[in-house]
Amino acid sequence: MFAEVAIKVPLFRAFDYAIPKHSTVTVGCRVKVPFGNRKLVAVVLAIKSHTDVPEAKLKTIAEVLDSSPILSTDHIKFLRFTAQYYAHPLGETLFTALPAALREGEHPDKTTVATFSLTAKGKQLPTLRAKKQQALLKQLNESGESSLTELKALGFSKQQINGLLDKQLIAEQVKHDVQWQSQTLNIAAKPRLNEEQATACSAINQQADFRCFLLEGVTGSGKTEVYLQSLERVLQSGMQALILVPEIGLTPQTVNRFRRRFPDTPIDLWHSNLTDNERLHTWRRAEKGSCALVIGTRSSIFLPFKSLGMIIVDEEHDGSFKQQEGLRYHARDLAAYRCASQSIPLVLGTATPALETLQKAINGKYQLLTLSQRAQTTTDNQFLLVDMKGQSEQFGFSPNTLQHIEVTLKRAKQVMVFLNRRGYAPTLLCHECGWLSQCNHCSASSTYHKAMSRLVCHHCGQQSFVPPQCPDCGSTQIMPAGLGTEQLESFLSERFPDTPLSRIDRDTTRKKGALEDALADINQGGARILVGTQMLAKGHHFADVSLVVILDVDSGLYSSDFRATEHMAQLITQVAGRAGRSGEAGKVLLQTHFPEHPLLQDLVNNGYQDFARYALKEREEALLPPFSHLAILRAQATNAQLVFDFLSDLVPATPYCGIQLLGPIPAPMERMAGKYRYQLHIQASERMVLHNYIAQLMAYISEHKLANRVRWSIDIDPMDTY
Repeated sequence: MFAEVAIKVPLFRAFDYAIPKHSTVTVGCRVKVPFGNRKLVAVVLAIKSHTDVPEAKLKTIAEVLDSSPILSTDHIKFLRFTAQYYAHPLGETLFTALPAALREGEHPDKTTVATFSLTAKGKQLPTLRAKKQQALLKQLNESGESSLTELKALGFSKQQINGLLDKQLIAEQVKHDVQWQSQTLNIAAKPRLNEEQATACSAINQQADFRCFLLEGVTGSGKTEVYLQSLERVLQSGMQALILVPEIGLTPQTVNRFRRRFPDTPIDLWHSNLTDNERLHTWRRAEKGSCALVIGTRSSIFLPFKSLGMIIVDEEHDGSFKQQEGLRYHARDLAAYRCASQSIPLVLGTATPALETLQKAINGKYQLLTLSQRAQTTTDNQFLLVDMKGQSEQFGFSPNTLQHIEVTLKRAKQVMVFLNRRGYAPTLLCHECGWLSQCNHCSASSTYHKAMSRLVCHHCGQQSFVPPQCPDCGSTQIMPAGLGTEQLESFLSERFPDTPLSRIDRDTTRKKGALEDALADINQGGARILVGTQMLAKGHHFADVSLVVILDVDSGLYSSDFRATEHMAQLITQVAGRAGRSGEAGKVLLQTHFPEHPLLQDLVNNGYQDFARYALKEREEALLPPFSHLAILRAQATNAQLVFDFLSDLVPATPYCGIQLLGPIPAPMERMAGKYRYQLHIQASERMVLHNYIAQLMAYISEHKLANRVRWSIDIDPMDTY
């Protein structure tokens, strides 16, 4: 007998090995096999009685690692589809889906995970002198239990945890498997749904097999409550559920809310901040059915649930669901395939649906459920376009905008200022000769970080000292050009010196727990002015924010990326949704030099829903996705001519029926980290035609003489053309 196995190598094929006598090998188990001069872990895909490999070349399995399968045949089928759809090697795809410990051959039950929870004494929430210990008590009171990694990610140290252990206010215990399916589901008190929420829940709960629901709800309309009440039927039937969230930062606040609603239900997390042991533990509990809910980021789509009953994708439009390296999958799209193949419902929730998703709802493939009422206020936010033409602006602010900020602060409300550009300035400029602080390795400027006194490339990470004088002409008149969040913070601190200010971007939240501390301070009324990037836009609830100011709106209006206006509208809508969440309508100021632009006018006057439908008409006229299907073949090398020659040779002399090719063309950023980057755009009217063409192209590339001299990849359904 022979075993067909998948190995983690960049080859588009499986391998046959002889099964040793007296060994039991089953589909889905792991084995160790000789490969070249190494022994590698492999996953068994099939057992065969015949092989085409010559007997002299056939090798034998060295070791059987599992007595029972770690991957079911259905899960292997799902991973085969993933590899085929995204044109990625099957072995690498399977091993992407496995935790690191299993990839290295470890036993699936090698680890346990400890959690911390309040004791009876701790549940009385005594007042403590140490603020951090007090905050830790509050966190555990809200979450029910948390692992050490969860608590460290929230900024709590082992010393603070040990302090509460010594006071016997918290206890440490090993997370044991419980038969939660046989227990009565404990549901905490829940709010009464409004009519739209009740209609949405009813539609989802009545669905017994596959159906995809697009829950299109304005920000603050109570989508999470619909998720929670829709999950009740799933959990009561003993089925598991997966909740996909776009950001690690949203996971703690989401899991606390779910744990409060289902206090006795085992809920696990999955994200990149977990240790290898914790990921293995969650993976194994999902496979055995020991956990009821998993809340995770995009890679949790690969978890092998024993009895999956529903998948929920929160903020389905978010670009972080698309993996941009290696296996370039989209978790939302894989969720749709997985739910369809298992005949279970899928819920996609967002205030700003992706145009591909919205088109499927319009043509009836998905069922559209609308939430148009905000839970906290019956009045919509007021949008104002601030025309910047001819304005005597101060650090990017018009006089009118500064006046609005001043009025809002006098009302004891919070102001959010949004600029999706960190650092002090995007570049340094010589006033004498026009020298710019270019990165030596990328076709981009190095960003000036004043606090660090460094020039930092945000693409390759290269850092350098700020030159005391111009490297080209020797002038000392070097000045910042453009705006970043650090510069806004500096100006607003001087303009409103008595007003507490908080800046939230990747630079200020590098330390563990820094983001959570900043958000807690904001919600407790500490900071009155919030300055930040899109980290502020995603799902956070700021009750006192009454005014949102969005700078540099115009960057999304004129871009080579056809998705730029869609992403701009989504970002504006999401940022604007942070205002007016305390009962009174908020105000949103958009600073622009093009207030008459039809897309901006449509977004401001009619909302994202109308904007999206207008944008879909434009896409249809231009035959762009979702009215066509797109793939991008990317290639890079240190030699630009080599990359160009490689891609040029892939363009056939006679066109392929149903396929349009654009390129080779330089990437929008032609040079990054010392590599020259070119692209070949492949567009088709039919998805099957695109995949057939890609399959032929891959076969041709595998024999191409330049394929090993350039780094190339294929991106199916790309989110951007970067």
